[in-house]
Amino acid sequence: MTTPSSENHVVAELRGRVGCITLNRPQALNALSLGMIRSITQVLLDWRDDHHVLAVVVRGMSKAGPFGAFCAGGDIRFFHQAALNGNPELEDFFTEEYALNHLIHTYAKPYIALMDGIVMGGGMGISQGASLRIVTERSKMAMPETGIGLFPDVGGGYFLSRCAGRLGEYLALTGLVLDGRAAMAVGFADGFIDSGRLAGLWNSLAQTPFENGASVERWCASHLSTSTLPVPWPVLEVNRVFGLNNVPQIMEALAATDSEWAHATLANLHKRSPLMLHVVLEQIRRARGMGLAEDLRMERNMVRRCFQLRPGSASETVEGIRALAVDKDHQPRWNPARVEDVTPDLVAPFFESPWPAHAHPLRAIG
Repeated sequence: MTTPSSENHVVAELRGRVGCITLNRPQALNALSLGMIRSITQVLLDWRDDHHVLAVVVRGMSKAGPFGAFCAGGDIRFFHQAALNGNPELEDFFTEEYALNHLIHTYAKPYIALMDGIVMGGGMGISQGASLRIVTERSKMAMPETGIGLFPDVGGGYFLSRCAGRLGEYLALTGLVLDGRAAMAVGFADGFIDSGRLAGLWNSLAQTPFENGASVERWCASHLSTSTLPVPWPVLEVNRVFGLNNVPQIMEALAATDSEWAHATLANLHKRSPLMLHVVLEQIRRARGMGLAEDLRMERNMVRRCFQLRPGSASETVEGIRALAVDKDHQPRWNPARVEDVTPDLVAPFFESPWPAHAHPLRAIG
């Protein structure tokens, strides 16, 4: 069974009793469109209620063929265009994407993510809720949203805030890219496989007689290494610096620390949106006390504010996307331009819901 979908950007097929999803938009590194989100959601709902389907496995397609890229995130060019044109599908995109993230986290059958290649933003959203998260030597994982005037959404507040110590703040503010072994060390992946073995594992799904979903998961896990390496950053320094009260204090501490790590981290933060650095620090700390559904509702409020507090080209997010992906001048004009100029009055509205609880677009989850 192959299910046609949004321009065949999502290919769903049964291999034996395993539901297999291939993200098939390689020219965009499988960035998620609204059509793709709807296709994945419908397939998962159909398979959830189909007793023949024991488990789900998801992979990405690269320009070279299967694997090599998982998902680079949401379609930020669409965000930019939709925000400038007042396209209501921008609202639908985030509501349906976050509902899909929740569906994956709470899915009743094993959901196995083969996270080979780039896994960023929305790609983390469709993989972090997996019951088995598999990486390779080619995996590149990150939540880099502060670089486009956004915040780590798709449940990022939930899974980043669960990292050890102050690692969540560090990864959220910097957007640091993790390789496969580092992703395992911080808790974003469960096992490692050489990328050259992925095709064999995928093909074996159709040929292996599985009794139930748990046996599919055990079979996949049996191919993995679970050994980790030390992380490439100073853990004690991360906890000391990123545990400070606010962004100016964090940057002052980095400036006062004479190490290669501190210099590189400070240079990274200077490229990010000052406003969103403040917003994201607040997001991660609030999310520590939230369940998944509550966090996703908060993020849905926040993303509405990102595009509506300052509409159109005045949006920090629209400006960030312009600089990175549209004009590609890599010179975003952040407003305010300095972290010292961000006041509590600028941050607070991001955490005020535009909707009463009974009318929230994600009221049905959780």
